[in-house]
Amino acid sequence: MDNNTTFNYTYSAKEQEEIRRIREKYAPTDRQEDKMAQLRRLDKNVTKPGAIVSLAVGIVGTLLLGLGMSCVMVWTGWFLPGIVMGVVGIALIAAAWPLYKRITAKYREKLAPSILRLTDELMR
Repeated sequence: MDNNTTFNYTYSAKEQEEIRRIREKYAPTDRQEDKMAQLRRLDKNVTKPGAIVSLAVGIVGTLLLGLGMSCVMVWTGWFLPGIVMGVVGIALIAAAWPLYKRITAKYREKLAPSILRLTDELMR
């Protein structure tokens, strides 16, 4: 009978950390963390749509203002249309912040019951 067994062990901190991170993805989470993650997600969902729309309107307004300025300064036949484009661009830029506030208020009103319910459960 041959008892020539060997045991080899190599420890790597990087590998152990990677194994731990992968395990955390698949390990069941406790209910408290799940509700907290849900609360964070709902909170982000309140401001995200308003930010996206107001950024798009602001960028379009900025581009329109720049195009109007170019028309006024470079092309002589486009002076009046350039001024109109510039004024429209300024109006869009000025409308971006009130638009953000209005959309955010609408989503805040819509998601308030869910957020309040979750915060009540988490504060107990």
